[in-house]
Amino acid sequence: MPRLLARCALLAGLCISSVQAAEPFVVQDIRVDGLQRISAGTVFSYMPIKVGDSVDDRQVADAIRALFKTGFFKDVRLQREGGELVVQVEERPAITSIKIEGNQDIKSEDLTKALKNIGLAEGRVFNRQILDKVEQELRRQYYSRGKYALKIDSDVTPLSRNRVAVTINISEGRAAKIRQINIVGNKVFKDKDLVGQFELSTPNLLSFYTKDDQYSKQKLSADMERLRSYYMDRGYIKFEIDSTQVSITPDKKDIYVTINVKEGEVYTLEEVKLEGNLVVNPDELLPLMEVGPGEVFSRKAATETSKAISDRLGDDGYIFANVNMVPEIDDAKKTVKISFYVDPGKQVYARRINFKGNNRTRDEVLRREMRQMEAGLASSQKIERSKTRLERLGYFQDVNVETPAVPGTADQIDINYSVTEKPSGNLMAGIGFSQTQGFIFNASITQDNIFGSGKRVSASFNNSSISRIYQFGYLNPYFTMDGVSLGYDMMYRETNAYQANVSRYSTNSASASANIGIPLNEYDRFRFNAEIESVQVNTSDYTSTEIFDYLNANGRKYVLFPMSVGWSHDTLNRALLPTSGGGHQLSALATVPGSDLKYYKLSYKVQYYFPLSKAFTLGLQGEADYGGGYGKTGELPFFEHFYAGGVLNSVRGYQDNSLGPRDSTDLPYGGSSKVVGTAELYFPIPFVEDSKNLRLGLFMDAGNVFKDMPVLGDLRYSAGLTGKWLSPFGAIKVSIGQPLNAASGDKTQAFQFQFGAGF
Repeated sequence: MPRLLARCALLAGLCISSVQAAEPFVVQDIRVDGLQRISAGTVFSYMPIKVGDSVDDRQVADAIRALFKTGFFKDVRLQREGGELVVQVEERPAITSIKIEGNQDIKSEDLTKALKNIGLAEGRVFNRQILDKVEQELRRQYYSRGKYALKIDSDVTPLSRNRVAVTINISEGRAAKIRQINIVGNKVFKDKDLVGQFELSTPNLLSFYTKDDQYSKQKLSADMERLRSYYMDRGYIKFEIDSTQVSITPDKKDIYVTINVKEGEVYTLEEVKLEGNLVVNPDELLPLMEVGPGEVFSRKAATETSKAISDRLGDDGYIFANVNMVPEIDDAKKTVKISFYVDPGKQVYARRINFKGNNRTRDEVLRREMRQMEAGLASSQKIERSKTRLERLGYFQDVNVETPAVPGTADQIDINYSVTEKPSGNLMAGIGFSQTQGFIFNASITQDNIFGSGKRVSASFNNSSISRIYQFGYLNPYFTMDGVSLGYDMMYRETNAYQANVSRYSTNSASASANIGIPLNEYDRFRFNAEIESVQVNTSDYTSTEIFDYLNANGRKYVLFPMSVGWSHDTLNRALLPTSGGGHQLSALATVPGSDLKYYKLSYKVQYYFPLSKAFTLGLQGEADYGGGYGKTGELPFFEHFYAGGVLNSVRGYQDNSLGPRDSTDLPYGGSSKVVGTAELYFPIPFVEDSKNLRLGLFMDAGNVFKDMPVLGDLRYSAGLTGKWLSPFGAIKVSIGQPLNAASGDKTQAFQFQFGAGF
């Protein structure tokens, strides 16, 4: 029989064994036996032994190790038959299928992707060690979600042709709940004040979707940092967390967390200094300092001071500046001296600004939004503002920026913006429904970025029980390179006011207008609009006395020349469904001499959004309007009245347009002044990961319409739940509102919605 040279098993408990050592020999040929799926060429590529090599026991052992490291084989033997080296292998089975059963908390697609990254996937070689590693990873994933009663059973079924089917059975069990969080050692602050800073919590009304009552090691670590920051921001610079104990009940259903702390004493600031290379005038940096002598030490204030100084240096081209806060603690006096060491680095210049991904949009459309200029000092603020302006164009799905250093230089960078274009044209024919307008039929064609020029052209038709509208518009946002915009609009409208839940009359109007917008600075804009309008009022036998009186005094047909001016201030991060920033709008409109009616309208709107945390946002909005007549026109025309109530005009919970004065037929007549305000708290939507087009929140509205000057004591209030969705089929706005102080005669409506119109 052939003489056995060596036998080896390596990795995970396998061992090498060989027969008595043999004399070295020269390999004249190599043969591989036992292959089923793996080719001989693959084996030869991993073999360190080649034909013509002289082989001894050491080379044999090295070859066996090399083949085992491939993970393809569970047994490898090397034998000699004369001058031929015979490699006998036993392949590991291939995975023909992987089935995961019983998982609910983690999606099968996510688990399959994670298993593939570990090495367990269909078509790959099966390795029991990898399966054990998979089970450990699954336990880690579920334990991080508080499911400690987890059970995992893996079943490997052998199949023909050296294949196996893997089935992973998961019994998730119920997530363990945090029953108690104890803080031991605190004397200054109460337990509820400290625990209130935590993300983890005992079960509450919102836990069913916030999952804040499920223990997580990562969340506890973050809460420990919040606790440390709470004390450090209040002067307890020596605060320590001695230990943290997490215990689970034998049935693995309840968890108790105990945190042992040492508070220490309050330290105050004795001295604050600016040191280092002060390339910027210290008089400009001192106002940025949020800490001062005599104040209680605050790590948050010190960190914000460092950042503010770094940002200020970045405005002058020192975008890689470092500002380090170094405390000098005096334990005897319980004081701290803080030095802010400034290392500005070198001033950096922007060599080139490059754009990538704008296949349709012209380069000049992007470049005119740049606030950072080529060959100028690089400014982190200007670079980021330029990115924001590109995002606000609405032409791109994503905008990213990179600032690589120019090779061979220490003071130059390139600024590379990469964009992902989205369709900027919209050809739409649709149907919507509103409780006020009924069915809404519309057809429109809009191109916000026609031919990649950044210009906007639109034509639309809208038909509902309230109105029929034909409109054409054109806007050039950069009529001049300074950002002066120029636009034109033409419109024909037929309106049935009674269908809008107001007085019985209808109007036919046609108008043409031109508007100019002038940027005053980065965030402020002035606009001017000139319009010519023809209006005809139609009545019925049921029209109110007030309308007949007005028409008898002023006629039914009017040619009007409204002129308006406005100012806006806009720092919103997004045009639709913003989450931060704010804005103001102030406008004044008046018909000029030569008009058949002479009236004016003043309006002020304000809105602000405050991100309270990563999950919650507070939105505040307000509006005040006032109008009246002048000259021979004694009052604001009734068809220009203001209205309130409902999902569109606020206040929700009251019927659309129903608030304020009523006419002789007891229908809403509107008024010459209006005051409304809204506070909304937006919160995460359960089971929705990306909510950029969705918004859910609690609201409180206040407002009313008045015949003349507002009377704040007559405001109506409501509260409830609101939802907004920018769906592919049109915008949807829903509210469930409860009036809080409805008066006798007020028309209420708890559930209100609108579909198919913008908001």
